[in-house]
Amino acid sequence: MLRTTGGLLAVSMLGDPGRGGQDTPGSRPPRIKIGQIGVGHAHADKLAVYRRSEDYEVVGVVEMDARLREQARSKEAFRDLPWMTREQLLATPGLQAVLVETRVRDLLDAAEACVAAGMHVHLDKPAGESLPQYRRILDAAAKKKLWVQMGYMYRYNPAVVLLREILERGWLGEVFEVHAVMSKVVEPAGRAAFAEYRGGTMFELGCHVIDLVVGVLGAPGKITPYPRHSSKSGDSLLDNMLAVFEYPRATATVRSTALEVEGFARRHLTVCGSEGTFHIQPLDEPSVRLAFSEPRDPYRKGYQDVPMPRYTRYVDDAAEMARVIRGEKPIDFTPEHDIAVQTAVFEASGLAVNS
Repeated sequence: MLRTTGGLLAVSMLGDPGRGGQDTPGSRPPRIKIGQIGVGHAHADKLAVYRRSEDYEVVGVVEMDARLREQARSKEAFRDLPWMTREQLLATPGLQAVLVETRVRDLLDAAEACVAAGMHVHLDKPAGESLPQYRRILDAAAKKKLWVQMGYMYRYNPAVVLLREILERGWLGEVFEVHAVMSKVVEPAGRAAFAEYRGGTMFELGCHVIDLVVGVLGAPGKITPYPRHSSKSGDSLLDNMLAVFEYPRATATVRSTALEVEGFARRHLTVCGSEGTFHIQPLDEPSVRLAFSEPRDPYRKGYQDVPMPRYTRYVDDAAEMARVIRGEKPIDFTPEHDIAVQTAVFEASGLAVNS
């Protein structure tokens, strides 16, 4: 399902892969015209990454909600950009790709319109509230040779890249256990927004690490959710969630809460195999602790800390999209992987997969 990015142990020199570091002045290909639909998603400000990139020309932004549009105008990510209707953006000459950053409830309708217009899409997470519609969008994109890139923010985290490469080498042996935690304290206004969706914190937050679990172990045979409302708040938010993923020879647990003090610091992914253990904590400013049953050059037997470079979210996702659009590389995360992730997100959130 998943292609690795290659280059074992080059992680400390990653910087910005796919940037075309060997280019000579004037040799860069034309910039890719890209726009954004929506500013209501929590990660909508990622547009700043594309504005800084030499790969892209950002042509405009769509937001029909006047309140959201006014809030966004003062943010650096959107400053001085043209505001358009969706029809105007999709009719822009030479437009090739669109970031879909609406509220979650509107993600799939916007993405479907973009694919119908012949655009590549960067779709933020989770992939909407209808698995059948998401499948339909991916099928339509494939028929048109377009790509829907998902916005899971840890895919190009250097620690996760290193983990994938070590797994590809077989250095952890047979994986039998995975743990993942994705939590924080969500304030009352945020709780109200989260409560709009029946899947609670697992749907909104846990999806990021479910993407990682499926990347390591593939689609599970069974998922058992344990949703809880544990705060004293009178809202309906499922704010303390656990899911157990079952495989023939492995299990995985995913936890996601809206209640954990200093939750960012304890966000982690642990992969245990018969020949080693790989632990990332925290995920957002990655730190790796790694153990092997025998030396694996340049690593020694036993536990050791592995330094990671500084990491900026979405820079490498943007670079990958540019290279894929230009035909310079295959995609790293296939539609099959993304469907497996969204199916697992639904099941881990206690939602029906045919909804």
